[in-house]
Amino acid sequence: MTTTEALIAAADAHSAHNYHPLPVVIATADGAWMTDVEGRRYLDFLAGYSALNFGHGHPRLVAAAKAQLERVTLTSRAFHHDRFAAFCTQLAELCGMEMVLPMNTGVEAVETAVKTARKWGYRVKGVPAEMAKVVVAGGNFHGRTTTVISFSTDPEARADFGPYTPGFEIVPYGDLTAMRAAVTENTVAVLLEPIQGESGVIVPPEGYLAGVRELTRERNVLFVADEIQSGLGRTGRTFACEHEGVVPDVYVLGKALGGGVLPVSAVVASADVLGVFRPGEHGSTFGGNPLACAVALEVIAMLRTGEFQERAAELGELLHRRLAEIAGSGRVTAVRGRGLWAGVDVDPGVGSGRAVSERLLERGVLVKDTHGATVRIAPPLVVEEEDLEWGVEQLWGVLSA
Repeated sequence: MTTTEALIAAADAHSAHNYHPLPVVIATADGAWMTDVEGRRYLDFLAGYSALNFGHGHPRLVAAAKAQLERVTLTSRAFHHDRFAAFCTQLAELCGMEMVLPMNTGVEAVETAVKTARKWGYRVKGVPAEMAKVVVAGGNFHGRTTTVISFSTDPEARADFGPYTPGFEIVPYGDLTAMRAAVTENTVAVLLEPIQGESGVIVPPEGYLAGVRELTRERNVLFVADEIQSGLGRTGRTFACEHEGVVPDVYVLGKALGGGVLPVSAVVASADVLGVFRPGEHGSTFGGNPLACAVALEVIAMLRTGEFQERAAELGELLHRRLAEIAGSGRVTAVRGRGLWAGVDVDPGVGSGRAVSERLLERGVLVKDTHGATVRIAPPLVVEEEDLEWGVEQLWGVLSA
């Protein structure tokens, strides 16, 4: 067996089969490129589902991590450390908010947002005990914990994991009429992805987010925006909500906040919202640790320049222009997206999304399929223009073969 085959066989033998990765074993990476154990290079068109917005091994992020590794990596929240205040202050400022509650993974941040909304509902809005409701959208992906899959409509995420957590109302994504009907006096929050990533980069109808913002203000309900995949530069703005001039009550952040170096997530909101917590009511041993704060502070500094948002917008125009040409070929049924992010629905006659992903692997481009027919494209924001063009050419080569 080759090294790749041996490593994949060993992983299959000793790890749970909760993923179905493409048959490639990465050994090193730099910028928008990855190299496997045999030395073959691949253009990364997935960027860790937006966790690698700044590319692999960005020198500023690596330097920040190395410097902190030599000082202190963990104190737990039992003690203060000297990076925490700056992290919370600067992230709150980036979001135009006042308070930050740091966690580790994205789904932890979503769970935290749900707990925050319920606590706010009981302590501030005055919802009767145990009656709080959160309205979510069908087709969502907010993670895979027991509570989060309880409001998923994906059978793969839900099957055989019940009983499910109550307190959620699911309405069609993009349907303001259904949303308005679902919001009641006991509704404490509307939780949405401004663009649904896992569903295939689904962009809502124009005016939808602004309509949700108006509705939630009118009904005294929190608007919680899950910007874990869509935020921090991916769509050409710091947050995808900005495309409609919307500021939610709560941002849920993760993935790119850790710079592709380590898991960092956070819930960011006003003091009126996050101020409902008291000591002992929520926490995390690793949440807001010194190493995480050091890396995230560098991410925030990079975002403050606007360079990466501008690059995503400019390269996004190129990406969508090239994909529009492919869409006109009849070999794809739809192309969606915003900024440097796209979902391409492959015509069944060409093959499945998985088949297209495997053929692109052979050509040196790494993407990942979702929901059978869709290929997601989300290269690091540092990708070179000529590499982006080359990657799209490989996609066309696979589709036209």
